[in-house]
Amino acid sequence: MEVLVTGGAGYIGSHVCVELLNSGCEVIVVDNFANSKPEALKRVQEITGKYLKFYEADILDKLALEKIFSENNIEAVIHFAGFKAVGESIKIPILYYNNNITGTLVLCEVMKMYNVKKLVFSSSATVYGMPKRVPISEHFPLSATNPYGRTKLMIEEILQDIYASDKQWSVAILRYFNPIGAHESGRIGEDPRGIPNNLMPFITQVAMGKREKLSIFGSNYATHDGTGVRDYIHVVDIAKGHLKALEKIMKTRGIETYNLGTGVGYSVLDLVKNFEKATNKKIPYVISEPRLGDIAECYANPIKAKTILNWSAEKNIQDMCIDAWRFQVNNPEGY
Repeated sequence: MEVLVTGGAGYIGSHVCVELLNSGCEVIVVDNFANSKPEALKRVQEITGKYLKFYEADILDKLALEKIFSENNIEAVIHFAGFKAVGESIKIPILYYNNNITGTLVLCEVMKMYNVKKLVFSSSATVYGMPKRVPISEHFPLSATNPYGRTKLMIEEILQDIYASDKQWSVAILRYFNPIGAHESGRIGEDPRGIPNNLMPFITQVAMGKREKLSIFGSNYATHDGTGVRDYIHVVDIAKGHLKALEKIMKTRGIETYNLGTGVGYSVLDLVKNFEKATNKKIPYVISEPRLGDIAECYANPIKAKTILNWSAEKNIQDMCIDAWRFQVNNPEGY
């Protein structure tokens, strides 16, 4: 089966490509390297010993997408391509709306032209906004607190409308919680440009001595130690969730949403302590002011994915810390 992966050179996309290739799928990647590097795809092929086909193109470029579909026998699409930094989205919302939403519309238009109606969409737990309770189930009310989250929410609604208009589509919307870690080979992992937006790469860079200390935003939340609690999940578990979702959509029609999380919440300090224990590295930190829009607790109820997709997270917090550190040590300057 030929699968198109948009944004396949990115953090989660590259790990999904490994799982797809190992499962026997033929993989075609389209990426414009706005937030990724070609080296990631070379390493995916190195890890698997298998070839993937690659196109450097932007999903906003309809003619480029038409070329990709015309040259291949694509049966399904896994859609990652999009900008993803919350803070940046607040500063440049027009770019985020254009890139994420228009890009998805162009992709779906070309998919329809070539009668490819199987789609796995990379969404986010940000679509739950500020939930009133945890754990979070898929039927909870949806909202967003920033332009990035709104693009994900709008795309989910667009996909619902597309299915309502044409019941031949089969769509799986995957709402990730907090992916961390890296492939156990240490060859692919999270490689942020500039100052990391996410917690784990910041921790690993402090451990390497690249950054002086970690800033923990807020210590007065209503949690067991005052710091924010999140559902951290290993990126390889996330990747395997995509394979399960792909298997499902190939056999069915409809549109379904699934949480990909562990169902366990760890605070920022829990993560720091687990990292220190796993790596024997001390992480100096300071407490800073809470960030606007941050919530105290956010973790998943992952029962639906377990019941319907036969998927559940297998790796623990120590695995996540060890694998993230291995990637950082092996790639001190990134790819």
